[in-house]
Order: sequence, then structure tokens, then C-alpha cells
Amino acid sequence: MQVIKDAGRYTAPAAGAANHWTEQLRAVDLSVGTYSVPAGGPDDQVPHTEDEIYVVTAGQASLEAGGERVRVGPGSVIYVAAGEVHRFTDITADLAVLVLFAPAEGARADDDG
Repeated sequence: MQVIKDAGRYTAPAAGAANHWTEQLRAVDLSVGTYSVPAGGPDDQVPHTEDEIYVVTAGQASLEAGGERVRVGPGSVIYVAAGEVHRFTDITADLAVLVLFAPAEGARADDDG
């Protein structure tokens, strides 16, 4: 067992950074981290090579993915398939999102097939 400390807690970005990412757990088939974007800030992420589950723990925003747009807030849980273009927009309150990657983030980036 491992208790994942501070997972899902908002962390302000460093000076000059648009957002903050911290990976809190990494295993072969799973990684967990927290993504934070301040109110009014941009989400500059690019599609990932792994499937993702987002669990919004704080803030308010819209999530655009797959030609759809939904409002999200604390308690929202969203699945985004590997390779799908997506981003948070209209962030009206500091956003903290617990992110679960399967397999671990970046694990497929070096795959040849």
C-alpha cells in the first residue's frame, strides 16, 4: 500500500509558468499526478499516448475533447482516450485535476508499433 500525499491539491505554477504538473506515483501500468491551472490561465497540453482519467478536485472550467465541450467542477470524472486532442478552457476558478494515466505517462511514447 502507498498513500499518495497531496494528490489532487491545487499548486500554483512557478513564476512564468502557465500551469503546474506533479507526478505523485509511477508504476509500469499506471501513473498518477496532479495538474493545476490558475483561473484564466491556459491549458497548453498536447495529446498523450496513454489513456487518461481526469478527476476534478477543485475549480471550474470547460473541457473540450472529441468535438464536445462540457463544464466540469469538483467531482467530475472524465475519460480521454490516448491520442485525443483535448484541453481545459474557460477556467473561472483555480483548477486542480487528479490525472490517472494507463499505462504510465510516456510509456507508449517509445513504442515502435
